[in-house]
Amino acid sequence: MKILVTAATEMEIKKFKEQHTKPDILITGVGVPSCIYALTRHLQQNKYDFIIQAGIAGAFKNTVALGETVVVQKDVFADLGVQEKAHFFTLFEKDFMDKHKMPYTDGMLVNNVLPDIGLPVVNAITVNMVTDDPLLTTIFYNKFKPHIETMEGAAFHYVCLQEGIPFLQIRSISNVVGERNKANWNMKASLENLNENLIRIVKDL
Repeated sequence: MKILVTAATEMEIKKFKEQHTKPDILITGVGVPSCIYALTRHLQQNKYDFIIQAGIAGAFKNTVALGETVVVQKDVFADLGVQEKAHFFTLFEKDFMDKHKMPYTDGMLVNNVLPDIGLPVVNAITVNMVTDDPLLTTIFYNKFKPHIETMEGAAFHYVCLQEGIPFLQIRSISNVVGERNKANWNMKASLENLNENLIRIVKDL
């Protein structure tokens, strides 16, 4: 099986890179545009049987513990929509897009073929701007009921679904969504657990 491992930054999978030379590795850069462009361009030149995206993430309060590693089943571009005063509407709700048209399933980017890798399964949102604004956090949480937040996950799901390639997004929790004081983050545990699980998953595939 030919596997590609992707991450937004090299730092997130440093330990994995030091121990593994067999799977191809692609560092896409941070954010939706970088992820979509880098991954799509790479897939134009290379063929894979399976793709893994690994990285850190923020968790909404009382959903996932700091340091824990999870696998994402559903993701969505959370801030792609229309803001009218205090109300946020998705493009699907405003009839700009069909929520059932490929690659979407009821407006979500869903991994329907999750292998059993022994990690908790969660739902995620992807945002273009990380913020400590409690209003935005509340709007996104009430709209999508996510467990975690990233800046590339939905972009990864979007490309893999469009290309018809089996995929897996794993994330380790470094912080609570909205918490910008890094003294309250647990980056060390999240990176250790992320890389340990990534090493195990690739070995078992």
